Amino acid sequence: MKTRLGAAGLRRHPGPDSTEPGLPRLRVATYNIHKGVRGIGPQRRLEIHNLGLGVQALDADLVFLQEVRLFHHRDARRFERTWFGWPEQGQADFLAPEGYESAYRTNAVTRDGEHGNALLSRWPLGDIGHHDVSDHRFEQRGLLHVVVHWQGEPLHCLVAHFGLVHASRVRQAQRLGAYIAAQIPAQARVLVAGDFNDWSERLDPALQNTGLQRAAAPGAHRSPVTFPSRMPLFALDRIYTRGLRCVAMNVPRGPAWARMSDHLPLLAELVPA
Repeated sequence: MKTRLGAAGLRRHPGPDSTEPGLPRLRVATYNIHKGVRGIGPQRRLEIHNLGLGVQALDADLVFLQEVRLFHHRDARRFERTWFGWPEQGQADFLAPEGYESAYRTNAVTRDGEHGNALLSRWPLGDIGHHDVSDHRFEQRGLLHVVVHWQGEPLHCLVAHFGLVHASRVRQAQRLGAYIAAQIPAQARVLVAGDFNDWSERLDPALQNTGLQRAAAPGAHRSPVTFPSRMPLFALDRIYTRGLRCVAMNVPRGPAWARMSDHLPLLAELVPA
């Protein structure tokens, strides 16, 4: 047993339900884990163990994670003597279910530690890279680029976490597009997922200019909302694709999911376009 929530709080999430047989399926999740800690001051609590069960319950082939820590000295000291304790390994490796590979790169360095993006994968990983898209010195932002060997061909996966200012997000979308054009073959499939912080729903045109399409369930009239987790109002967490098509999408809900992070995870089922 890994956590106080236990199996009753987080059974395997049934996820999207597709009606298109015969095509290879790729089940994808994106999740901002809020560094594995919730609360303020004396009420701060360690949620990384619960998140481990949550990631396992998603049962996704690929899990795109944001706000992941490799280390944080102050939190490690604070939670060292708690019931389950601060994990000895980095959060990406800790959260990876058995049989998954993990990739991680740092975006931001702080006084006591750092945090960045991670990818967990059932499929074998190839090259792993990082591209800085910081727009100003107050926000350190980056892209994690991982080549995943899926169905006998490379799938280029980029984990993104964009800035808090709209103009910065537009420039980061442009840098993402320039990076894809320079580093990824034109015919290769691309999957970009993460927390885009696009509160006003104005970023899609900039990303469409890069050749990416926002994943959406067929017939959906609005994007699934994921933030804040206790009463979701905004679709900050998204998946964009090139060479793939979304056939189903949903968001796990309930008290256990609302507890673990300020975001809810987003799940999608993709097939070749």
